[in-house]
Amino acid sequence: MLKVKNGDLDRMGLLFERHHRQLFGFLFHMTNQRELSEDLVQNVFYRMLRYRHTYRGDGEFRAWMYHLARNVVHDEGRALKRTVNQSALGDSAERIGDLTTADEQILKKQELAVLHKAMAGLSAESREILVMSKFQELRYHEIAQVLNITEGAVKVRVHRAINQLKNIFMQMETKN
Repeated sequence: MLKVKNGDLDRMGLLFERHHRQLFGFLFHMTNQRELSEDLVQNVFYRMLRYRHTYRGDGEFRAWMYHLARNVVHDEGRALKRTVNQSALGDSAERIGDLTTADEQILKKQELAVLHKAMAGLSAESREILVMSKFQELRYHEIAQVLNITEGAVKVRVHRAINQLKNIFMQMETKN
């Protein structure tokens, strides 16, 4: 990014190749809309180019990128209420690993559906911090840079979001 900042705009393509999938995953988890997420990825990279002068290089690039992505989502002003989407379940199912029987696969898909419904019940802030920490696998210090808070505050927010998710999940289980 420092090379882009210094005028080597051809490097933007390399940044796109390295980070667009990861960024799409974050945006998709936040909006649950494939086409909107694709558009938002483009908006984030446009902002990277437009605001390249603000990149200082003293922090991690991913933190700066996610900071821009959060701003794009907030600026979009879309309702962040999520609904379960089969493609999102498919993406998450890949992380579970190899399952041995069809029954186990069906059970895992059902559990993922419940998890995604529970995630939809979280506030946008709680969902965002869980997506960054658990789905995007950002480290706490990176999340702290993105949110402009301390690493300790990130830990507290992740802990609270997980507890909220557990409560929503348990409520859903008792209804079934």
